[in-house]
Amino acid sequence: MELIPNLPYDVARECLLRSSYKQFPVMASVCRGWNREVSLSEFFQQRKASGHSQELLIMSQARVDTDREPGSGKNSASPEYRVAVLESGSGLWTELPPIPGQSNGLPLFCKLVSIGSDLIVLGGLDPVTWQASDSVFVFSFLNSKWRAGAVMPGVKRSFFGCASDSDRTVLVAGGHDEEKQALTSAIVYDLAEDKWTFLPDMSRERDECKAIFHAGKFHVIGGYATEEQGQFSKSAESFDVSTWQWGPVKEEFLDGGETVSAPIYATTGENGDLYACWRGDVMVLRNDTWLKVGQIPADVYSVAYVAVRPGKLTVIGNGKALAGYGGATVGYICDLSSFRWVKLETHVGHVQAGCFLEV
Repeated sequence: MELIPNLPYDVARECLLRSSYKQFPVMASVCRGWNREVSLSEFFQQRKASGHSQELLIMSQARVDTDREPGSGKNSASPEYRVAVLESGSGLWTELPPIPGQSNGLPLFCKLVSIGSDLIVLGGLDPVTWQASDSVFVFSFLNSKWRAGAVMPGVKRSFFGCASDSDRTVLVAGGHDEEKQALTSAIVYDLAEDKWTFLPDMSRERDECKAIFHAGKFHVIGGYATEEQGQFSKSAESFDVSTWQWGPVKEEFLDGGETVSAPIYATTGENGDLYACWRGDVMVLRNDTWLKVGQIPADVYSVAYVAVRPGKLTVIGNGKALAGYGGATVGYICDLSSFRWVKLETHVGHVQAGCFLEV
């Protein structure tokens, strides 16, 4: 089959591999052959292997209306959040098209995760009513379109922990229901089948917990019980997807002082190091002990998202508030060999959540 007339298949395929992800929708519409080619998982695997993939930092970021006057009544309303995309290689910022039917922007405090070439937006609070949402929206970077996924089953939860295995599933645990009761329940979403399944319950209630998928397990960290509002636990528990069981609770997974918030975590790969950003420090877990390896730049007031790639760590956070215009986004990339920080060019607008996607 000829992908490009008069060119050998390997040469034509190399041309497609070198294309920007922004061209995928156009490429897929050219002909059936191109559509089939860019739809194959092997296509994306080869892009990565050949060094042609693009690394994207995806964020839920407030849209800032610079025409508003500081102190005007309009500024007291909740800001409208949209999906902002930073191409880490070029430094270019773009914005994804809005989710159909969501005229007020993304749900507040929604979670973002990625699987393959898809972005998944889960839950959050309705921007107008502040009611918990069980919605799931999926954006395909292949066709640049949104689609609705199966809604999250069970009680409507918010402030839950959420992580992807980067293959086909998204795991959700904890949070609280509409009565502000902390939850022990957990569920898993199969993207390919658009289907949710209940997991066994955790041992503890975990509201506002953090979650990460690391070394074949879904780790749920910190959070607090209904009767312990704001008193974050130092414990963690892990779900082994191979045995379909939760392991024993690790009581002192976090160490040192009072825990008034949970760290933001990132991992380098399936069996890579686990990093955490907490209290202005960068830490790495070695032999079950957290070691401080660096310090977050002082102008990052609060960390919203952390990504670790081979040899580098990216921190996206919020700086000082700009009167009338929301928060100033601050971003840095750190060389993990020298621990030298390089500041990213960012856009104004508070960031609530983020995820990493490589296409």
